[in-house]
Amino acid sequence: MTVPEAIPGYSLAETPRRHVRQRPDAPALVFEDVTLTYGDFDKACSRVANAFKASGIAEGDRVAFLGKNIPEYFTFAFGAAKIGAVTVGVNWRLAPPEIDFILDHGEVKLLVIDKEYLGHLDVLKLAGNPIILTVGGDGTHPEFADWMADHSNDDPGFVPHPDDTAMQVYTSGTTGKPKGVEITHRNLGASFAPFIQITGLSSDSVTLQVLPMFHIGGSMGAYLGLWCGSTNVVQREINPADMLPAVAKHRVTNIMSVPAVLQMFPAVPGAQQLDLSSVKLINYGASPISQDVLDSTMELFGCPLTQTYGLTESCGLVSYLPPEDHDPTGPRAHLMRSAGKPTPGAEIKIVGPDGKEMPEGETGEIWTRSYQNMKGFWKDPEATAAVFPEGRDADGLGWLATGDAGAMEGGYLFIKDRVKDMIVSGAENIYPAEIENVLMSHPDIADTAVIGIPSEKWGETPLAFVVAENGYELDSEDIIAYCAERLARYKLPSKIEFVKEIPRNPSGKILKVELRKPYWKGHERAVN
Repeated sequence: MTVPEAIPGYSLAETPRRHVRQRPDAPALVFEDVTLTYGDFDKACSRVANAFKASGIAEGDRVAFLGKNIPEYFTFAFGAAKIGAVTVGVNWRLAPPEIDFILDHGEVKLLVIDKEYLGHLDVLKLAGNPIILTVGGDGTHPEFADWMADHSNDDPGFVPHPDDTAMQVYTSGTTGKPKGVEITHRNLGASFAPFIQITGLSSDSVTLQVLPMFHIGGSMGAYLGLWCGSTNVVQREINPADMLPAVAKHRVTNIMSVPAVLQMFPAVPGAQQLDLSSVKLINYGASPISQDVLDSTMELFGCPLTQTYGLTESCGLVSYLPPEDHDPTGPRAHLMRSAGKPTPGAEIKIVGPDGKEMPEGETGEIWTRSYQNMKGFWKDPEATAAVFPEGRDADGLGWLATGDAGAMEGGYLFIKDRVKDMIVSGAENIYPAEIENVLMSHPDIADTAVIGIPSEKWGETPLAFVVAENGYELDSEDIIAYCAERLARYKLPSKIEFVKEIPRNPSGKILKVELRKPYWKGHERAVN
C-alpha cells in the first residue's frame, strides 16, 4: 500500500520555526493595511506560547477562539502548538447555547473572543469558567494584545509528537450534538503532501484566505499556505466585493472557494475590469460545479480549476478532480459530475450493507483509508469505533466510513446520496437531528422531520415538516424565530410545511426518502 505517513518533521509548531530560519523577512500574513513577516509571526507565536504557560495552560489543554479571520487567530493557534495546547476554533455563526456546549464539552481552559461577539458574554453560561481574553476590548476582560505583550520572544522549544492532537474541529452530530474531531500533527502533514501536489503551492505563491478558520477547509488552506512559506492574504469573511479587488491588488495566485461563492464573482460591479491574470489555480469543494458557474469563472479568471472532496474527519481531502477533467463539452464531460479520483496517499472503496466491497459501478457507502484520517472523536470512543468499523492497525491506519453513498466508475468517485441525512448548505454541514431536536422542544409541536431540498444559491436548504400538537394552529415565522434563538442562522429551516403526520416505517424510523422524492424529482441524485 503506497500511503505516505506525512511530511517528515511536520507539526503546527514547526511551521513558524521553519520560516524564521529560511525567510524571516518574507510576508506571512497580510490583513488590511498590516503585514506580518515570518520573523514577526514566529516571535508573536512564541510570546503567545509563553503567555499561555504563564496563565497555567499546559500540554493537552484546549484553548478556544471565537471570531472571524484576523491575524490574532494565527498567532493564537501556532502559539498554542508551541506548548502542546490544542486549538478549538468556534463557529461564530452558532447561537450561544451551541457555543456553550462546545466550550463545555471541549473542557476549554481559555477563550479568546473578538469584539464582534462580545455581546455573547452576557448570555454564555461558561460552566467551565475559562480564562476570557478579548480582541477589541470590553473594559472588563484582559485584552489579548496586552496579555501577550510582556512575554519573551524566546521559543519554549516544545516538540509535539506526530500523534498529539493539534486541533479540535467541531462538526454537527447525527444525534444533534456536535462532535469534536481530533486532528493530529501527523494527520495534517499527511494531507499537506497531496495538497501541495494538487495546488502547486510554494513560497512564491500568494493565497487568498477567506474561508472561516473554524471550518476544516479554511484552517487547512491557511495552515498549508503558511507551511509552504506563501504570502497569505487574510480577509475577515467571504465577501466577493472585497475578494476580487484583493486578488488584483496583491497578485493572488491561488484561491480556495466553493461554487456558491464562485457564482457571485461575475456579478461584482467592475469585476470584468480588474486584472485577475495572476490567479494560477482555483480549488473548490463542498459540491460539484455547474457548467454555468464553471464557464463564468473560467471566463473571468482565465485559469484552471480543481475540485476536492473530503470531510472533517479526513482533514478535508479524499479525492480530487484535476483541471484536465473540467471539460464540459469534451469526451470526458461526464466526469464533471464526479468527485474525482483518490488523492495521492488515500484509498477509497465502496462498501455494501453487508460490509463487503461493492463491484464497479454499484452504489454503497464510501470508505477511505489514509494517514489523514482523524485520531477520533473527543471523549466519544463509541462514535469513533462506529466510523472505523474494521478497527485500525498498529500504525493507526483503518478504513473510515464517511456516511456518504457513492460508486467508483473507471477510477473516479461519483457521489450518489448520503447514508447519513446530512444537508450541505453553502459548504456548511447541517444535520437534521439538530433542527429536529430544537423543534421538538417547542411546546406546540407534536412531531417533526427535516430534509434538505434543492437551492439554486446554496445547493441545499433545510425544510421542516411539522405536526402541530392537538391541532394547534402554528405560524411559520414564529417557529423559525423560535429556532433562531437556539440555532445558528444557516441551520434555520428555509420553509415550514404543516402536515397531519410524519411517515414512518413499522419500527418508527422516519421515511425521509419518501419525503425527499417530490423535491428532488428531475435531479440526477439526491444531493445538490
